Amino acid sequence: QVQLVESGGGLVQAGGSLRLSCAASGRTFSSYDMGWFRQAPGQEREFVVSISSSGDYTRYVNSVKGRFTISRDNAKNTIYLQMNSLKPEDTAVYFCAAARTGYAWEDWGQGTQVTVSS
Repeated sequence: QVQLVESGGGLVQAGGSLRLSCAASGRTFSSYDMGWFRQAPGQEREFVVSISSSGDYTRYVNSVKGRFTISRDNAKNTIYLQMNSLKPEDTAVYFCAAARTGYAWEDWGQGTQVTVSS
């Protein structure tokens, strides 16, 4: 199990950028796949992007491809989400998640609010 703490959310105008961070506790961080999910008001939580434990593989939802980039620093137990060309529809609470490879997402952060104004 890992404990996750997100940061970096805020208010930005459309077209702007934000970088989210997710700091993880635990000595086995490098063995976990990591991901970002988001939940807009009145909607279900949706998958945004994931990165493998080694960082070699990433997967993005189509709506953010070319605009968002996930990365990880296993030495710092941290993952990042660089979000560029933000759109109002990106407004949501963004959650960091962890999963042992091949297993379901099991550990979640508390979320960080991202608001994009038009």
